[in-house]
Amino acid sequence: MSQGIPFVDLRTQYQQLESQIRERIDAVLDHGRYINGPEVDELEAKLAEFSGAEHVVACSSGTDALLIPLMAWGIQPGDAVFTTPFTFIATAEVIALLGATPVFVDIDPDTFNMDPVALEQAIQRVKTEGELKPKAVIPVDLFGLCADYTRIEPIAKAHDLQVLEDAAQALGARHGDRAAGAFGHAAATSFYPAKPLGGYGDGGAVFTNDAELKTLFKSIREHGMGHHRYENVRVGINGRLDSLQAAILLVKLAAFPAELEGRNRVAAWYGQKLKTVKTPVVPDGTYCSWAQYSVLSEQRDDLMAKLKAENIPSVIYYPRCLHLQPAFDHYGYKEGDFPVSEEASRKIFSLPMTPFLTEDQVDRVAEVLNNA
Repeated sequence: MSQGIPFVDLRTQYQQLESQIRERIDAVLDHGRYINGPEVDELEAKLAEFSGAEHVVACSSGTDALLIPLMAWGIQPGDAVFTTPFTFIATAEVIALLGATPVFVDIDPDTFNMDPVALEQAIQRVKTEGELKPKAVIPVDLFGLCADYTRIEPIAKAHDLQVLEDAAQALGARHGDRAAGAFGHAAATSFYPAKPLGGYGDGGAVFTNDAELKTLFKSIREHGMGHHRYENVRVGINGRLDSLQAAILLVKLAAFPAELEGRNRVAAWYGQKLKTVKTPVVPDGTYCSWAQYSVLSEQRDDLMAKLKAENIPSVIYYPRCLHLQPAFDHYGYKEGDFPVSEEASRKIFSLPMTPFLTEDQVDRVAEVLNNA
């Protein structure tokens, strides 16, 4: 069997950054402020500079980064929050956790992101039915590509909806002259280890240009804290980011621009060499951070089996759309409700994507798929 190709290569990244990571970790061990240490403040400031958002609040996971803004906006039972069915469950899960109703919107077949035309139709349908109150929309920046905010934001504004950018997979991406994290009224990202900018455990961050929202986010993050830790002015969560994770992320953030270049180089090789699968579309004026390199094929299972035989990993994101998940049965969705998303789930699979892949390794992947 051929030597394996890593799907996500955290080992090579660590080997390149080991001395800086250890130095940062040792600094935390020396000062002993494992919660809300100076590294957290430093990370928030540098993430704001990187994204162009005015304020950043680091937190314990990408899921909490989605939950905190919804809590701040008072999302509650009877509210409709629009999002895509073709993503990880956390995006819709946080809506359901607050008792609100996720209203799913089909995706664009090329970008896999929310279809703005379908969004307008869904909003109008909910308003006509009159059972739910439209309150917010959560576009997902899937696989490292920003959603079409040029079209989504005006629709949301026209209907007085809050916009929460789910940038869990897209930090480092751009849409026009704005970066992921700078769209909507707030944005959320994840530092799960496999993300383009990942820690060594769970972590996340919330972005906003609203100073009042930032204060509210920080309060919710820490048990609804008021002026001090034993004054609780609202119900919140335990959503803080550990100082050790912040220390690790600071090192990785410094190396991130070069890694983004590497990811785009690998994606370009794939695009040039793959002949038998539908490759991703990156619209003009956008820059992708390539959280995944996902392709489509009617022969997905056969192709994945051939890759496995050559010791090349591949993964399906996502094999079942959210509207068909058992956890959401009570919303009454059925197969066929979102045909574009369902077709993508039947055909999609993701190939190895790291900034450290060589052209020879990409050639190996392409050879297997093209010959099959």
